[in-house]
Amino acid sequence: MSEFTHINQQGNAKMVDVSNKEVTKRTAIAHSSIIVNETIYKQIVQNTNAKGNVLNTAQIAGIMAAKNTSTIIPMCHPLPLTGIDVSFDWNTTHSNHFELNIQATVSTTGKTGVEMEALTAASVTALTIYDMTKAVDKGMIIGQTYLTSKSGGKSGDYHRSN
Repeated sequence: MSEFTHINQQGNAKMVDVSNKEVTKRTAIAHSSIIVNETIYKQIVQNTNAKGNVLNTAQIAGIMAAKNTSTIIPMCHPLPLTGIDVSFDWNTTHSNHFELNIQATVSTTGKTGVEMEALTAASVTALTIYDMTKAVDKGMIIGQTYLTSKSGGKSGDYHRSN
């Protein structure tokens, strides 16, 4: 069982000791998306949703989620994050739905990476958009969430090829 770094000698979960790892600059970028109908799309871009500015609230939620990842993902280390950015890009090429792409970028200078923080930020951003607009349509689809890239650390850089 020792080959699994999150398992102790008794076969139970443990948080990995990273005290001997080198401090490096680490950045991770994650993607998620949400598909909405035309009414929700218009409310978001025209800022007319009854609950307020959807994208601004979702950005703040994503930032808060990244900062609190270690409180909801059991084996994540609490990290001093040095930067968090959540950005949006609409894909309106489909005539019957509107896809909002979400990109979360998280940085730190530390001994472990920020992939989980970026993934959590992207996920919670999409969930917040759903929460703020569900009164209009509960049929929204939260799309695939994945790591786009990461840099820093012993394992080196990663860039998703598709």
